[in-house]
Amino acid sequence: MRSIDLASRSGAALKRAIQAKQLPSRVACASARSFSSTSSNNTGVLPPRYETLYNKYSEVRRVLGSQRLTLAEKILYSHLDNVEESLLSNTNGGRDIRGKANLKLKPDRVNMQDASAQMALLQFMTCNLPQPVIPASIHCDHLIVGSKGADEDLKAGIATNNEVFDFLESAGKKYGIDFWPPGAGIIHQTVLENYAVPGLMMLGTDSHSPNAGGLTTITIGVGGADAVEALVGAPWELKAPKILGVRLTGKLNDWVSAKDVILHLTGRLTVRGGTGYIVEYFGPGLENFSLPAMATACNMGAEIGATTSIFPFTEASSRYLKATNREQADKDAKNFENFTKGTGQDSFFKFKADEGAQYDELIEIDLSKLEPHINGPFTPDLSIPLSEFKKTVQEQKWPEKLSAGLIGSCTNSSYEDMTRCESIVKAAEQAGIKPAADFYITPGSEGIRATLERDNTLQTFEKAGGIVLSNACGPCIGQWKRQDNIPKGTPNAILTSYNRNFRGRNDGNLETMNFLASPEIVTAMAYAGSTTFNPITDSLTTPDGKEFKFPAPKGLEGPETPFEAGREVFQVQSGSPNPNVEVAISPSSERLALLEPFEPFPDSDLSGLRVLVKVTGKCTTDTISAAGPWLKYKGHLPNISENTLNTAVNAATGEVNVAYDLDGSKHTIPDLAKQWKQRNQPWLVVAEHNYGEGSAREHAALQPRYLGARIIVTKSFARIHETNLKKQGVVPLTFANEQDYDLIDAGDEVATVGLYEMLKNGGQGEVSLRVTKKDTGKVVEIKTKHAVSKDQAGFILAGSALNLLAKGN
Repeated sequence: MRSIDLASRSGAALKRAIQAKQLPSRVACASARSFSSTSSNNTGVLPPRYETLYNKYSEVRRVLGSQRLTLAEKILYSHLDNVEESLLSNTNGGRDIRGKANLKLKPDRVNMQDASAQMALLQFMTCNLPQPVIPASIHCDHLIVGSKGADEDLKAGIATNNEVFDFLESAGKKYGIDFWPPGAGIIHQTVLENYAVPGLMMLGTDSHSPNAGGLTTITIGVGGADAVEALVGAPWELKAPKILGVRLTGKLNDWVSAKDVILHLTGRLTVRGGTGYIVEYFGPGLENFSLPAMATACNMGAEIGATTSIFPFTEASSRYLKATNREQADKDAKNFENFTKGTGQDSFFKFKADEGAQYDELIEIDLSKLEPHINGPFTPDLSIPLSEFKKTVQEQKWPEKLSAGLIGSCTNSSYEDMTRCESIVKAAEQAGIKPAADFYITPGSEGIRATLERDNTLQTFEKAGGIVLSNACGPCIGQWKRQDNIPKGTPNAILTSYNRNFRGRNDGNLETMNFLASPEIVTAMAYAGSTTFNPITDSLTTPDGKEFKFPAPKGLEGPETPFEAGREVFQVQSGSPNPNVEVAISPSSERLALLEPFEPFPDSDLSGLRVLVKVTGKCTTDTISAAGPWLKYKGHLPNISENTLNTAVNAATGEVNVAYDLDGSKHTIPDLAKQWKQRNQPWLVVAEHNYGEGSAREHAALQPRYLGARIIVTKSFARIHETNLKKQGVVPLTFANEQDYDLIDAGDEVATVGLYEMLKNGGQGEVSLRVTKKDTGKVVEIKTKHAVSKDQAGFILAGSALNLLAKGN
């Protein structure tokens, strides 16, 4: 690869990046910021963070006695602010914790990607603190558009987003938050390489933060308001998850990978099946799982709605820590498992479930019988075995031509993934075959990229015609400028190794069908250029007329020598808080705007609300707050609110992004919401199942609130989004009887009954909606359910969690 021409980059972020020679290296940062310590490697002395963890764990054992605990419970409960209060309140003496207890947790750190960090930091600034109470990091990965290749794309991305990068960098310096510049890598891979160590609890402002569960951390995706709670030192609240056990047996076959495990599991559980659960993997099948393989399975656990996913600490975990230059962290983790201040087996904290621990649900997967899967289109839970995919494509009349194959991203960009794909490319090269579809490669981090370049893997891809994109999210999140000129609205098929494939997500074309698969399957099918090709059974014709069949992919778990840190310009900027730094926000900015507090809840029930729109079908956070080109407004709430619900389907008419005013006039949904805001007309949205599934995007809660939403009533919510709504002062309600969805329509007038009393009583009480039909004046009462806790009731009454936090500081 060519080196980046740094001289052509402009702005303060660039200048400081060029002068970053005095900054700590990636390896130094890892040891300074992680659980590990360089002070001791004997079992008698623990690093401070492990000492805290052990002391909390001892409290948990004291409170729960001999109760058997899963791995997830050990780590989660050992991060409680008050162990007795959380575990013994309304839990039948600690016997019914899961699904009932409200856990008040103290995470160890917060990690923020640049798109969500903008709003999180704007909120943190209103709390008037000199620095976060816990360590945090900012990762510039969401704002780089993938198009022509890493060098050119990165230059363009920095030029376009320099104002935002300067803001994030200046905030990092002022508040002592680690800053990873554009090009450094995707947040989840960077966190895995630098911050994740066994026993840690982290929050990440991205739904795929559970990626770090592969290294035995509890890592949960949250919105910015949740992140701010943790940053200011307030306990972070979570309904105690149930535990879904996944027991793995057997051994993966040649063409099968960990990606196929989670693709298969997503098909079994659906996008709602993991809601309220932590997924915990265990069993003899783990013996042949690498650490990156475990991270892949955890990463995509977000697609089943799981709170997070986790694996035990294994020899593969140990090898990974050493390969990423964290030998001391490996020693510390092993020493911790052998440390005790008491007697008996329960006095030891082992990074695995207790023998005899019970799971709320248990799924067993025989890896020996698993085959590759392809999931999609338009939803990650439409799972199809590879052997049945050709038939399904033909029956459904999906495109048989493959337009592009894209590998990498936060889900599958490990050294192992890439070297397995490299073996496929080399075999094709020997046969004289080139990819028949466009072929894109996204390294997950600068460390991965530099190591793959050192070991000639990237050169192999480029020689085959592949386009190596920058170390950023790119096409996975809609930051993709396609080069094949397919018109919008034209049906076409792409295969990716990504984790999410909602309609229009990758390129803004609602007819692009993204099929999710392992990177090996994507690579082989890109050579065929066909969605009906099966690389296990089918052959291609070489230029000299011979038949060529791909050999099974082979790769290396990790490099033979430790990972490279990469170029200095992409290393972390880390230091103590500097109160003299001025956070860079221009008063005339179109990208960034300081926040005004939302008004508090009135001293009565709500009345006079109108239904803005009744939505049918899937309504994801992409639907509510689109990404792609809108990412540039993540720090400017008025501007980004112009996209609110702009791909939602009107239940009455089937139209996309259409709403009707009370006089019958036709508008886009955000335009009508904006008009109602100007008229002081509060409103609500009516929707179906799993409303807000997808990313942890808090803008999907902020935007409706800013435009005047007070209630969202649905058949069910996705976990993160339901919490985000409450943090912004919007009340999420679900129909007590799902059929009542049919009783309420756009334009109807709504008043709440019992809502104010419920909030004043700390979440105790029932709420119903009194609906006056717009056309007939008939009044119907609809019973609802809610999951508002005492603290969340306080947020809503105050107008938002931020209002309450700002008062306390």
